[in-house]
Amino acid sequence: MSTEKTAESAPVFAERRWFYPSALLHELDLDTDATRSGRRPRRTARDWVVDFCCFLLAVLVGLLGIQSLMDNPAVPHSVVAADQMIGALSCAAIWLRRRWPLGLAAVMTPVSFVSETSGGVAVIALFSLAVHRPFRYVAWVGGVHALLVPLYFWWRPDPELPYLASLVLFTVLLVAVVGWGMFVRSKRQLMLSLRDRARRAETEARLRAEHAQRGAREAIAREMHDVLAHRLTLLSVHAGALEFRPDAPREEIVRAAGVIRESAHEALQDLREIIGVLRTGESEDAGRPQPTLAALDTLVAESRQAGMKVILDQRVPGSAAVPASVGRTAYRIVQEALTNARKHAPGTEVAVSVAGGPGEGLTVSVRNPPPQGDVPPVPGAGQGLIGLTERATLAGGTLEHGRAPDGGFEVRARLPWG
Repeated sequence: MSTEKTAESAPVFAERRWFYPSALLHELDLDTDATRSGRRPRRTARDWVVDFCCFLLAVLVGLLGIQSLMDNPAVPHSVVAADQMIGALSCAAIWLRRRWPLGLAAVMTPVSFVSETSGGVAVIALFSLAVHRPFRYVAWVGGVHALLVPLYFWWRPDPELPYLASLVLFTVLLVAVVGWGMFVRSKRQLMLSLRDRARRAETEARLRAEHAQRGAREAIAREMHDVLAHRLTLLSVHAGALEFRPDAPREEIVRAAGVIRESAHEALQDLREIIGVLRTGESEDAGRPQPTLAALDTLVAESRQAGMKVILDQRVPGSAAVPASVGRTAYRIVQEALTNARKHAPGTEVAVSVAGGPGEGLTVSVRNPPPQGDVPPVPGAGQGLIGLTERATLAGGTLEHGRAPDGGFEVRARLPWG
């Protein structure tokens, strides 16, 4: 059952609530005053109609029983009057069959044995018990009825039917009543189970949608950090150099301004791509191609142009053959490590090493020595390294980072290459 179908059928079900029993409406937990307050639900229009029909049926059976007793000259008039009184009270008890089905059925078992006019009430009470209570209660009460049937017809034989025929007829009637009641109960339980399954399906669909949205937001946030942090760090470093060294040679000012302009242009381009993904809902493959391991030389060249000292040791035969996801992860790791080295250890020589091959995996290492002198504090929450660890884990690899023995900092990752 789809959530759309359930949503369409729910209003129809609510509009036709008068057609269903009050007990079923209560079990379905629809928006009713009785459900919210925890009280027993009021009878619906259908309940009143059914109960009134059961009352009329019991009265009709009782009238037939009275006529049978009056036509039997062997029955004293006092017994007929007492039987009529018991039958009248039994018919009035029909209205209690929804509130106390087990109690009514248990009481009517011995009463119907001594009162012929209460037979219809006993059958209706057994049917109500089969509808509202589990089978174990029906088995006990129905079993007692089945044991009393031979004694009843032995005590009060039917003048028009032989003893065996009366036994068979009444036994078939008991089985039919119990079977009908169990069928009604199973149908209601089926409706309850379908309602419960529909609710679970709606909840699971909502949770899946929320999980997908959360995953997409995390991926976009990670991508924005990895892409823009590198560019913005270049802007910050060179803008700071221009601020603190206004008397620098013209060539250095021109070079720094060029790096700022180029970095700002690249940052805007990357931001435009990410916003385009948000608008179109497409994957990260939209827009210009994502960087792979083959673009590592360009990244190092940009860092060197920005004034960093970077040594690249790439020992990967045929870097173009590296899987795109693995190459992109390695590129992002090197990019983030260079950004951190530029912020926290400016002026140091950064060693980048990439090695590996098919079947043995890809090893990426970025290491820088401790900075010389005091380094001004740079704001950061360590989210970049957390994102790199998550990237490596999603790619099936591992990432470690921390202080080196000489006081520097090292980022080391191992990625699978099948």
